[in-house]
Amino acid sequence: MKQLIVMSAVLILLLIFPLQYALEQKNYYYMGQFQKYVYNAKEEARAEGYFSNGIIDELKANIIGEFNDIEESEILIEVTRIPKYRTNEFDEREMIHYKIGIPIKKLIVAHAMLGISDDENKMYYFIENYASSELLRP
Repeated sequence: MKQLIVMSAVLILLLIFPLQYALEQKNYYYMGQFQKYVYNAKEEARAEGYFSNGIIDELKANIIGEFNDIEESEILIEVTRIPKYRTNEFDEREMIHYKIGIPIKKLIVAHAMLGISDDENKMYYFIENYASSELLRP
């Protein structure tokens, strides 16, 4: 009987590992999809010279459509909103900066059992970079 009780406890602890692996695969998939959407938005912004409201709205719609647990108010977006024009040589003035983040709400499967609170079990995943504008000066 003693062995049964010990084995039950060990089995419960060992079940955490495959569940954690599955959660990490889900989080990696979310991050990959998020990177794809940000890359597409960045390429559109390069063509237009800045992140227009249409590009930002499309990015938000793609993110909300893909991730069921993210609301529009949780998406953090800091982007260049004024047109930048391409120059013939490298210049910082032609760079379009962007920083976009989404929350990842569950990092560890059995967080309550391990003594981790809900606030400690989430993070924001940011993509921050810059791209050169392809918009020609009028």
